[in-house]
Amino acid sequence: MEALFDLFSSLVNVLSALLNLVLSLVRVLIPWIPLLGWVGFWGLAVNWTKAFPVLRRGGLFGVLLLMLVSVLVWGSVAPPEGGKHYFLGLAVSNFTGKFIYVTMLTCIALLCGSAQLSGAFGRLAEFPEEPAEDDHGHGDHGHHGHDHGDHGHADHGHGDHGHGHDSHAVHGGHHTAHAH
Repeated sequence: MEALFDLFSSLVNVLSALLNLVLSLVRVLIPWIPLLGWVGFWGLAVNWTKAFPVLRRGGLFGVLLLMLVSVLVWGSVAPPEGGKHYFLGLAVSNFTGKFIYVTMLTCIALLCGSAQLSGAFGRLAEFPEEPAEDDHGHGDHGHHGHDHGDHGHADHGHGDHGHGHDSHAVHGGHHTAHAH
């Protein structure tokens, strides 16, 4: 009976130690959750195969302007205690510190894009191809049995085009009623 009591006591001690380990791990990770969310978003939720060409065509200037606005607003709204930020033993002013933070976050986002394009995230960052849409906004709904090129309807016997519409009704939102 004493062996059973020792086994139960040991099991309680193991569970208590596991609970303490989990609580310690949570206390260590909680301050890093925003950064982990930042990395998760830019690494897994953004389709960088579409984003990088936009950045190359001039979108990078928009990113730089957003960075500048972020620094100005964040520096004005939330100055640090004591008026200085401390990086690696250096004391920098409010706006310089905010510029460093925003630049680091932007570099992390771009590094996540590079990692995604290299295939480092594997199947976690695969995006399905979107279906191509035609000029009239029909998408991939098939052909309605009429010619889009001839809107004059030279054939006056077009009461039935294979889709059962009245010849004087509005068809699909892009034809108007025809007077014969």
